[in-house]
Amino acid sequence: MKLPQGVLSSKVGQVCRLNKSLYGLKQASRQWFEKLTTFLQAQGFLHAHADHTLFTKTDSSSFTAILVYVDDIILTGTSLSMINFLKKSLDDTFHIKDLGQLKFFLGLEVARSSKGISLCQRKYCLELLHDAGLAGCKPVSTPLDASSRLHQDGGSIFSDVTAYRRLVGRLLYLTNTRPDIAFATQQLSQFMSSPTESHCKDALRFLRYLKQSPARGIFLSQASDLQLSGFSDADWGGCVDTRRSISGYCFFIGQSLVSWKAKKHLTVSCSSAEAEYHALASATRELQWLCFLLHDLHQHPSRLPVLYCDSQSALHISINPVFHGRNKHLDIDCHLVREKLQAGVMRLLPVYSQDQAADVFTKALGPRPFHSCLSKLGLINIYQPQACGG
Repeated sequence: MKLPQGVLSSKVGQVCRLNKSLYGLKQASRQWFEKLTTFLQAQGFLHAHADHTLFTKTDSSSFTAILVYVDDIILTGTSLSMINFLKKSLDDTFHIKDLGQLKFFLGLEVARSSKGISLCQRKYCLELLHDAGLAGCKPVSTPLDASSRLHQDGGSIFSDVTAYRRLVGRLLYLTNTRPDIAFATQQLSQFMSSPTESHCKDALRFLRYLKQSPARGIFLSQASDLQLSGFSDADWGGCVDTRRSISGYCFFIGQSLVSWKAKKHLTVSCSSAEAEYHALASATRELQWLCFLLHDLHQHPSRLPVLYCDSQSALHISINPVFHGRNKHLDIDCHLVREKLQAGVMRLLPVYSQDQAADVFTKALGPRPFHSCLSKLGLINIYQPQACGG
């Protein structure tokens, strides 16, 4: 330990007495990340612009990438010798613990095969069911009942509000590998301040859906090309209480799902076209970020990225350069989408509603359309061999 700058000592070897440890405080993570960043940059790594937890290094014969989450690090690259050298350098400087090939990271389970990589949270999901006392419950086929919509009812307030909030918080983390529950989690999270008994009942039904397939997750195919494509959709006035619309999008690299989102709009849309266009603008921003991220990884899409939308009105507004009085309030979103189209960042194409992969992020669906959407997303369960075919 060194004396702070500006502090002078009259005795040789005199040190400061530690009154409070920095470990566990806000300053600790910031100082650790700053020191790690300085070390990696000294090793020739560049800080990614799209994701500040990503560091990359490229030379004539290899590419190496490091992803950092506090003091947990994922290291990958094309050269095993470079990876071993970097691990030794990290150990000499920070005394790290090498856990070998990536199998488990922050609750995410990673499984490799000759076909690709599977990501799931089976252990996390089973622990969630066990803690809720539903490990032996009867499963259901969908997370929400399609015949009813969640709303702020006048029923009695749930007795244990903290338990409801804790449950929804754990479900939010589960959406990292479970896009099929993104919409249901968004719906339940609306009532964190004052959940009622009916909301708790819907949450328990949600857990019964997880019991059906706790190991379901996304699959990143090794055969996927670098074609970036996405789907955008919106449910106009989907929120019963505020009449705000709910938008959703999902993006694929080849056939592999890499990004998804379900979100309620901040304002009320005056028409379905406006709701669809707000969703389209949100998806366009995500597509641009994914392009930046691929650039940081020195990967370039094989063809121009494509964004699919099933609203003819939104498509026409994107192409038509003339602003009409009824869509002047869409000025910023119109400029954003049209600018990206004219700059050649992406193509905007129509898609039939029955082929809309983002439909599952905007509304509660019945069993048949729900599982049809899941097949489009490419979700699998590696613990069920019949689900891994293809």
